[in-house]
Amino acid sequence: MRWKNLIPFGLGQAKPHHFRDMARVVWLNRDNLPYAWRILTRGVCDGCSLGPYGLRDNVISGTHLCMTRLNLLRLNTMPAAANEKFADIARLRAMSNEELHGLGRLPYPMILRRGDKGFRRLTWEQAMQIIAEEAKAIPVDRMAFFATSRGLTNEAYYTFQKLPRMLGTNNVDLCARLCHSASVYGLKQTLGIGAPTCSLSDFIGTELLILFGTDLPNNQPVSTKYMHYARKKGTKIIVVNPYREPGLERYWVPSVPSSALFGTCLMDDFFPVKVGGDIAFINGVMKSLIEQGKEDREFIARHVNGFEDVKAHLAALPWSEIEASSGIARAEIERFATMYGNAKSAVLCYSMGLTQHTFGVDNVKAIADLALIRGNIGREKTGIMPIRGHSGVQGGGECGVDPAKFPGGLDVNAENAARFSMLWSKPVPSVPGYHTAQIVDAAHEGKLDFLYTIGGNLLETMPDRHYVAEAIGRVRVRVHQDIVLNSYATLDAGEILILLPAQTRYESGGTSTSTERRVRYSPKIPGQHIGEARPEWEIPCLIGKALLPKHAAQFAYTSEADVRQEIAKAMPMYAGIEKFSQAGDFIQWGGPLLFREGFTNMPGKRAYMVPVPIPKIEVPAGKFYFTTRRGKQFNSITYGQKDPLTGSRHRNDVFIHPEDAAEVGIGDGEEVVLRSEIGEFIGRARYADIRRGNLQAYWPEGNVLIPRRYDPVSHEPDYNSVVTVEKAGGCAASGRNTR
Repeated sequence: MRWKNLIPFGLGQAKPHHFRDMARVVWLNRDNLPYAWRILTRGVCDGCSLGPYGLRDNVISGTHLCMTRLNLLRLNTMPAAANEKFADIARLRAMSNEELHGLGRLPYPMILRRGDKGFRRLTWEQAMQIIAEEAKAIPVDRMAFFATSRGLTNEAYYTFQKLPRMLGTNNVDLCARLCHSASVYGLKQTLGIGAPTCSLSDFIGTELLILFGTDLPNNQPVSTKYMHYARKKGTKIIVVNPYREPGLERYWVPSVPSSALFGTCLMDDFFPVKVGGDIAFINGVMKSLIEQGKEDREFIARHVNGFEDVKAHLAALPWSEIEASSGIARAEIERFATMYGNAKSAVLCYSMGLTQHTFGVDNVKAIADLALIRGNIGREKTGIMPIRGHSGVQGGGECGVDPAKFPGGLDVNAENAARFSMLWSKPVPSVPGYHTAQIVDAAHEGKLDFLYTIGGNLLETMPDRHYVAEAIGRVRVRVHQDIVLNSYATLDAGEILILLPAQTRYESGGTSTSTERRVRYSPKIPGQHIGEARPEWEIPCLIGKALLPKHAAQFAYTSEADVRQEIAKAMPMYAGIEKFSQAGDFIQWGGPLLFREGFTNMPGKRAYMVPVPIPKIEVPAGKFYFTTRRGKQFNSITYGQKDPLTGSRHRNDVFIHPEDAAEVGIGDGEEVVLRSEIGEFIGRARYADIRRGNLQAYWPEGNVLIPRRYDPVSHEPDYNSVVTVEKAGGCAASGRNTR
């Protein structure tokens, strides 16, 4: 309704209350406000992957500050947790993940032996001695290593992946496996480089900004400012998604006065594709483009292989199959194709709505096909932007936290292993190691005796929580490095669990890589020191010295600057990082646009279009296709029950179309039970503008319904499931989730 657009500050509407929430952040950080302000004005953002530095960025001028960053601020300013907080493990296990985060920072090393009443304090020397004694008898193929992307620096990622490889295993992986590993594989196979092809500034002024399976206002709020100015430049924003996200309808950008007052309409057009229907939709668009004669024949002739195969594949696809699988009528697909075919430039942006499927890599290949067929790569205001959710995730993969990739994205093989063996003066393995799902499976099968994790929470984030809990409990020795406690860190190990306290990036300094391939330096910010916490990059080095005393020199860095010197040698793509010393120093590897000079990493320097088959998703009559979504949270870190963008007031809300709800006799707000092949979720129905036949619930709570299925190429989990839904028998008020 247009009259709503005239109501100042969106009063009475479901929307974020930025200024009220900012006041709450000030209150939460009232005991350390000067330090909080220095973080915001001097540090590189540790929230999403857009990479603001201080209150600025490289996209547009003005102040950039969002609630994602502000909500994370307390992790950096909170004091150490009191000693008595760790004394009762039963009490800790009864707390929620959110409550555990709120206890305070980890102040010193601790140990929990199976059967102990609580954690016991250790010195760093004792912790290293225990780790060395326990690990020396463990075969290296029974060890594994896993890292999060929560605020870690490139320096920490580099030293972390170096440790297992010096020990003799490539069993090391990153949480990117759970979100964008499909992007790396899909883009590398079609374009030659598994990274975003353009810069965020290309959003502003492109004719079309097309969003597939992403909710930017929720996950990357700063991007709403880019979209605000993009629309002022004439950009049309088209959304292809199963749910009509309210934040994409209208968003109140707090740093733009007119938008803060009346909001900004972001979405110009909407195509409500089914969950998992994107390949069918894209195939239909390309089929229509060819029928209209709007493929870029000159670009294809000069730069692309495989087009004729794609053309034949599309010609054989019946429109009835395209419509049934996508959920979109032929006329609507043709309308999209006409808009896209007439546009001289377009940026395709997507996220986990595309990647988290068993066919996630195929989804990404379809996006690449859609860009290539119109020549929307290698020119200003064009490209593919797989937008990342965490500040460290791009750099983590590039720095080698990957079982099949060495630093610099080099494949794990004999040739590259020899290169790193020479650099590190010790033979390193040439065979790929375990990815994340294989780590969990090996643990469950009793094939893993040592697991070292930096941050992260496999218990909350992986499919089938019950299975993961069983697996983790069977690992004899676990080492967990973090800044706060979480539910994963309270699980018993087979025998020993050691906690190691880390500093934040602001306490130690270092670099991070944004979603647009921009590597930026964030200096140490004085004013906070937590107990005996050590820099994230230093702790793997301490363990390396303890486990490999004959090779201690390989871990003898005196500062994070020393690590950057070695990164520059190991990763030519990061050349220049060794010179960083001042706040704001940066490089953007590959430059603002990749592929200006063609596809130099591909055979014949030509991109490769791939015929992508439409996946078969079988949903029996009377059942629904369920998927997970994000709310007011940062990965598995949640902030209360309310989601201001959707108006949801409970994290166990189940988003359902009103007509679907009516058919099964469920009213808005009523208690419901969802059941899948592996679990049960008890929540509340919330009527929503979502595709009929599809349901959504918040992640990670909804993971109890997700079975263990993975993309066969990227090994990324499929966070979707076939479920039944029915009224609960009065037990849902507790919001219990059971397997």
